[in-house]
Amino acid sequence: MCGIIGYTGPLEAKKLLLEGLAGLEYRGYDSAGVAFFDTDSHIRLIKQVGKVASLKEAMSKIKEDSHCGIGHTRWATHGGVTVENAHPHQAGRVTLIHNGIIENYHQLTEEFCLEGKLKSQTDSEVAAWVLDSLYEGDPLEAIKNLVHRLEGTYGFCILFADRPGEIYAVRKVSPLVAAYTHSGAVIASDLTALIPYTQKYFVVPEQEIVRLTPYKVQTYNLETFEKTSPEIMTVNWNLDAAMKNGFPHFMLKEIHEQPEAMKNTILPRLNRGIPDFSDDRIPDSLFAECSQVHIVACGTAMHAGMVAKAIMEPLLRIPVTVTIASEFRYQDPLVDERTLAIIISQSGETIDTLAAMTLAERLGAKTLAIVNVKGSTIARESQYVLYTHAGPEIAVASTKAYSVQLAALYMVACRMALVRGKYTEEQAKAFFSEFLDVIPAMEEMIERKEEMKRVVTHLINSPDAFFIGRGLDYAFSLEGALKLKEISYIHAEAYAAGELKHGTIALISDQVPVIATATQDVLFSKMISNVREVKARGAFVILLTKEGAEVDENLADVHLTIPAVKDQFTVFPIAVVLQLIAYYASLGKNLDVDQPRNLAKSVTVE
Repeated sequence: MCGIIGYTGPLEAKKLLLEGLAGLEYRGYDSAGVAFFDTDSHIRLIKQVGKVASLKEAMSKIKEDSHCGIGHTRWATHGGVTVENAHPHQAGRVTLIHNGIIENYHQLTEEFCLEGKLKSQTDSEVAAWVLDSLYEGDPLEAIKNLVHRLEGTYGFCILFADRPGEIYAVRKVSPLVAAYTHSGAVIASDLTALIPYTQKYFVVPEQEIVRLTPYKVQTYNLETFEKTSPEIMTVNWNLDAAMKNGFPHFMLKEIHEQPEAMKNTILPRLNRGIPDFSDDRIPDSLFAECSQVHIVACGTAMHAGMVAKAIMEPLLRIPVTVTIASEFRYQDPLVDERTLAIIISQSGETIDTLAAMTLAERLGAKTLAIVNVKGSTIARESQYVLYTHAGPEIAVASTKAYSVQLAALYMVACRMALVRGKYTEEQAKAFFSEFLDVIPAMEEMIERKEEMKRVVTHLINSPDAFFIGRGLDYAFSLEGALKLKEISYIHAEAYAAGELKHGTIALISDQVPVIATATQDVLFSKMISNVREVKARGAFVILLTKEGAEVDENLADVHLTIPAVKDQFTVFPIAVVLQLIAYYASLGKNLDVDQPRNLAKSVTVE
């Protein structure tokens, strides 16, 4: 969840660290700090509460050069938002930054008698003092001994006072990527910090220690200290993909990028008009031999799973279950060797989702991961992986990642129907031909974004909003409500419209906004009746239908239409509409669209 950057080499380290932290700020932004070796080879430490801009201002007063340092932008887990709790943490000869949670920090505090030494409330500082206690001049040996004492997750970057120009790193679950470039050695929690310098990188392997010097990056086996050779990977997007490129916010840019991301995910996998996963090394037997599907994910990815369930279950005629990843391993799930577990995560590092996948495999399930980040932990540890090609998603509120996750799930549904005999080849082709119509439909809704901008005028003055729908429309509504509350802080809830009479209609009062989605032909008349119910109680109704739907002009205060795609595909243009409504609501309230309070992009701690 926190942003980590480390650099050693001929360039000015302070400048590179600040630029890296600015690029990583979406991973955590309640405080930031850097530590670097000064011209006398002493470690200087500077920390600030707030955005990276505050740290940059403090750093502007330091004129001396530096060529080795580490930086961190924090998303608080242990301790409040204070300078003392900000990283890096310094303990004797050790200075470190940390992403993750050390679960046994209290026991370590007692074992190493640290109570009087600690200046912060963090588990990270405890790890720093333990490492200092273990350090006898050999960094590898000290790090090995530290790791053996830790319970929890971590990604550490470490400076030792008597090792100027060197950075050491080790990780468990929490992501780290590293590279050696013509400009020196770089390590970070995310590829966005490496892209300005190289497109070649490696994922720091677990159970290995990394040593960065100005001249090379070397990895060592954690137990034997033998040198190892990690797999070198290539980034398949350029620096422009991680920049705003003229857009005022990353979120708006990423909404605009959805049609292209869809094409990049879908088209390479089409063979004669039918989804084909041969190049992904996903065999048809994976789909043919399962008796149930279990989809596991968090947040937006879980909502994509809800849509997939509504598509898959009636098509395949097998049970499809969607479970929140953080609940999965605590409910004794009904998973066995005939279960296909589909694991969805944009980052591929979501810790709850990773733990759920591990449990599913232990129970005998076959696992298929749908992830966006090449080489991520979930991608490496899943039995099969289906990459979505959305490129980097920087805004905390997910947009294009949601669309491509849905696209991947629709492709899986179509392929499963074919190999299980539910579709003929002609039916599969017809399904996918109609599916491809969603791309121009999304493009049209993006072009009509000014309509969504006008919609929010009433919305932003209300503390509450309600989303209602039936069937697939209800699944879409869940994501719409999440987007609105994430970035506008409006209390938003989604309800199955048929449930209104069972209590929730009590929440409808005069002028409360209700976003009603009615795009499913078979349920249209029922849904319109539900809209009349909330309108009769004074709601301000924003109605979404397909073009051509017959609607009484007095039924809604605002009526938005989407292109008339087939019912099962309306989620894609609807997603654009609901994303834009949330975006303009946040903008209208003068909030930080890309970095909403208390949230971080990649949740790598429980």
